[in-house]
Parts: sequence; C-alpha cells; structure tokens
Amino acid sequence: MNETNCHAFFALSSLIVVYAFASPRKPGTLALTDDSQDSPGEASWLPMIRGVNSILQQVWPWVESGPLRGLLQPGVFNTMDIRLPKPATHQLKELAGLCETAEGGEEAVAAYRDAVRALQKCYAKIFTRAAVECEVGTAFTWPVEVPDKFIQLLNARAPEALVILAHYCVVLHHLDDYWWMKGWAEHVMGNIYKELNGSWREWIQWPSDTISQNERCLVWRPLSPDMIPSQTPVSMTSS
Repeated sequence: MNETNCHAFFALSSLIVVYAFASPRKPGTLALTDDSQDSPGEASWLPMIRGVNSILQQVWPWVESGPLRGLLQPGVFNTMDIRLPKPATHQLKELAGLCETAEGGEEAVAAYRDAVRALQKCYAKIFTRAAVECEVGTAFTWPVEVPDKFIQLLNARAPEALVILAHYCVVLHHLDDYWWMKGWAEHVMGNIYKELNGSWREWIQWPSDTISQNERCLVWRPLSPDMIPSQTPVSMTSS
C-alpha cells in the first residue's frame, strides 16, 4: 500500500465488513455467516474488524487526511473522566469484580481486565460521541483494543469472556439503525445465552434486558441524578 492506493484499500476493507454483517447469519453460533467455515464457538467477526484496523494503522497519516477521514474515530481522550449512566457504571464494576475471580490463571485474568477497561472506554466514547462523528467507527474500537488472549478465551467459550461480550452487545445495539447491523446485538446475545447456563445467565441479565427493551442506554442526556461523579471510575487491580 502507498499514499495513492491506501484510500481504495481502506474503502474495500470497510465494504467487506458491511457485506459480512449484512450476509445471512449462522443460527445457534457466534460465527459470522451461515456459510462460515469457522467452528461454532468462534466469533469470526471480531478478528475481521481487527484486520481492518491493522490495515488502517499502516497508512493512518494518509487516510486521516484523505477523503474517508469521516469514518475514523477521533483522537484519544481521558475516558476515566466521563460520567456514565449509573446502570452502566454498576455493570462495569461488577465485571471488574468478575475478572479478579476468573479461572484460567493470571494471563486470563489480565486479558479480562484489559477487555473490561476497553469496554469502559468504548461506553464512554459512544456516550460522548458528537453527532458528526461516525458511530460505527466508535463502536468498533472495542474489538480492536481487546488482547489476543481474550479472543482465544472467547473462542474457547470461557463464560467470563462470553459475559463481557454480552455487555459489548449494548454497544452493538446502538448500531441497530444501520440496515446491515440491524438485529446483530440480539443475535449475538441470544447465542451467548445458549452457551451459558445456571448462574452465568444472571450475569447477562442487564445487557439482555437493555436490548430486548430496545433501550439506548448510552445516548447522552443532560446531567441528572442517574449520573455518577467522575471521581469514582471503575477500579481494576493490576497484578
């Protein structure tokens, strides 16, 4: 790729993502499409989004100032200062606690911590997104930021990873107005529910209710008692 053709590469990779999400879904699995060759437990759409980002990173300075710059996520800001709605903050704290008791050793615990941190950032970006910013680009920051180990745990259907993915479905639900994303949050959530059993299903009650009730809980509203002070960010214990 070079300065001349990078915009075409980025456009093509983005259209492939749209096509993939718009294709018939594979029932009863986290795989991407009905004709996917992936194993039933693999959420192949996450590596696909990460692949687009890997292309983008190689040519970022050119694309950032090019004709497709409107599709890009704006620069990083301090998401720890964002006041999220109380229900979302409560769930993030619950997920933080779940990370510390997760099975799989310290490597798995670290991967879960990083995934929840990335989810908190994604929630904050969606919540504070300006009307002129690309909502899809904002929503797809989470798959890019989670570590490779988390993807491995998700493909192995580790319940903690599935629970965290379920909470990302709240973000996907904000994309339901896009024809090619419509119903995807509900589809992923339904398959996560089938994968989990017993008390694990209690962990996904909030995102499941949020989606089933068609609630856009991360749409910004004027400050209200339902918001929490920025001085109480989600705590993640470092090893």
